[in-house]
Amino acid sequence: MTPDVEPGVATAVFSNAREGILVTDAQGIIIDVNPAFTRITGYTREEVLGRNPRMLRSDRHSRAFYQAMWRSLLAHGHWHGEVWNRRKDGELFAELLSISAVRDGGGRVHRYVGFLSDITQQKEHERQLEHIVHYDVLTGLPNRALFADRLQQAMLRANRSGMPLAVAYIDLDGFKTVNDRYGRDAGDQLLTVIAARMRKGLRESDTLARLGGDEFVAVLCDLPDQNSSRFLVSRLLATIAEPVVVDEQSLQVSGSVGVTTFPQRDEIEADQLLRQADQAMYQAKLAGKNRYHLFDAEQDHDLRSHHESLERIRLGFSRQEFVLHYQPKVNMRSGEVIGAEALIRWQHPEQGLLPPARFLPALEHHPLGIALGEWVIDTALAQIENWRDQGLHVPVSVNIAANHLQRPDFAQRLATLLTLHPGVEPAMLQLEVLESSALADMSHVAEVMGACVRLGVGFALDDFGTGYSSLTYLKRLPAQMLKIDRSFVYDMLHDADDLAILDGVLGLARAFRRGAIAEGVETVDHGELLLRLGCECAQGYAIARPMPPEELPAWAAAWEPPERWTRQRHVGTEARNLLYAGVEHRGWIISIGRYLEGESDVPPVLDPHQCAFGRWLDGVIADPYALGGDRLQALDLLHQQVHALAAELIELHQRGRGDEARAGLARLYVLRDRTIEMTESFLQAF
Repeated sequence: MTPDVEPGVATAVFSNAREGILVTDAQGIIIDVNPAFTRITGYTREEVLGRNPRMLRSDRHSRAFYQAMWRSLLAHGHWHGEVWNRRKDGELFAELLSISAVRDGGGRVHRYVGFLSDITQQKEHERQLEHIVHYDVLTGLPNRALFADRLQQAMLRANRSGMPLAVAYIDLDGFKTVNDRYGRDAGDQLLTVIAARMRKGLRESDTLARLGGDEFVAVLCDLPDQNSSRFLVSRLLATIAEPVVVDEQSLQVSGSVGVTTFPQRDEIEADQLLRQADQAMYQAKLAGKNRYHLFDAEQDHDLRSHHESLERIRLGFSRQEFVLHYQPKVNMRSGEVIGAEALIRWQHPEQGLLPPARFLPALEHHPLGIALGEWVIDTALAQIENWRDQGLHVPVSVNIAANHLQRPDFAQRLATLLTLHPGVEPAMLQLEVLESSALADMSHVAEVMGACVRLGVGFALDDFGTGYSSLTYLKRLPAQMLKIDRSFVYDMLHDADDLAILDGVLGLARAFRRGAIAEGVETVDHGELLLRLGCECAQGYAIARPMPPEELPAWAAAWEPPERWTRQRHVGTEARNLLYAGVEHRGWIISIGRYLEGESDVPPVLDPHQCAFGRWLDGVIADPYALGGDRLQALDLLHQQVHALAAELIELHQRGRGDEARAGLARLYVLRDRTIEMTESFLQAF
């Protein structure tokens, strides 16, 4: 049966229409379909007659969807929309469906006619276009546009649930080197594998997107607290660092990750969150790469007004607002001034003298940073000339950023700058390079450094000990000097591990015939211990703070080392054991104080024979050839008193009498000082 229209026309339309047509009775039972319906659904006319159209249902629509369809049909007599149905072979297809009610002469519905068009290809095309618009072609990850929407939705969910989220901005270290050396295809394969691994390592609720190049960003949702992101980010770093085999080549990069959290004290937009994470990522790179840095929203709130835009830095550069200060380097034993380190400062007209941490991060990977680096070299060379004219011959060292050193024309540009100052011997200039700077492409860095050494310029590996400190560095890089990082120097008076690292670096320097200089010498005690270990060269606040260039000649003329330094000497193995014991004794006393102050939950070992100092004492007392037997017995008695007093104070603390325990620390420190004085007398005997 067909609708009540002119029979010839109805039959022609019904049979030849490109649209599928089905006709039902008032109860929705199929009473006729046309050939196009059969072509679209795969069902013959005989297979569907007498059945309900729900036989085509795909189960992709809810019950509410069909209820709304029938409400529209009953109320208005028609419905139009897109429906997903299922063909006879089980394949899902999309159709554009129009249903109209056909009424009899009394106005009652006695037929429903549906017209359907197969729009599956159109929907697939739309899906492909949407994927292209919202997903990265190479990795299949969401792109920047889709990420922005996902982040916005995640922020709304965090506000509703009260569970914070974290945004992690990820940049691959050394990826450009892979691209340059192995080609773009290899780089693309590397990106694809790393992206897949990172996505697999995250949770289902998290979003990982590629922003472009070797930059990715992740939204870590539904965190128990704002510190919970650390584990996920550490896992990302480990995943990135895993080798990837491409065309039988093992390729490996690392990652620098910046992390920020939401919500924050102030209202913040999604794009601001991304900028915070980006800024934190650059801090991770400055700190040595292959690590993450957490954005400090509170600190940013306090210091935001002080941060200058790149344009303001460029303006300050053009106005010659940047200056160099110089921190002297000395031989602590002889008192000789052996050099000075050039340190850049910004003489800001409104904010005063700004340290490099306030402006250098903004210049990372920017051409202005290269221009500023060349200005530093040029200015330092001019200053060497100026001091020479005053009769002062002081070599100057300059810090070189990694991306500056790795430029192909670095040695050529350095030669040009040296030519501009013919009165300066190239050996008067030393370039300080962070050991992590060579990690990305050691061969290239070694080649650049070699070309500079042939010009007569020397190199120092800066902050040595904080990065990889590989023997490969010492073997392949032509650096004549190792600069021991200040973190080890600062804590070596009470941290035996830092002392051991420092001692080990000095041993490496001797083994590889390199010089060594210690940074961060802040007290006479620091210098004295360094001299005992055989490190004579140093810089730090105990010697001099960085100063304007015009002040250095007068300082150099007046400088004299402390007497304790001039009479100090390098001690041997026996005395070194006592040095370590004394350092561990200081650390043990500090740990007692931390426990009594509530900064530690567990007290250190209280048995006087189990601490490091006690083990040293027991060893020398048992030696029949040990010197100073009576003095050793006195030192042993003093050590027993120290432990007895410490045990007494800890017992008071554990009995809830914390104020009394803390008051007793003064007596403990007196005994500590007497112990150190007595050990000093033994050191003089070695």
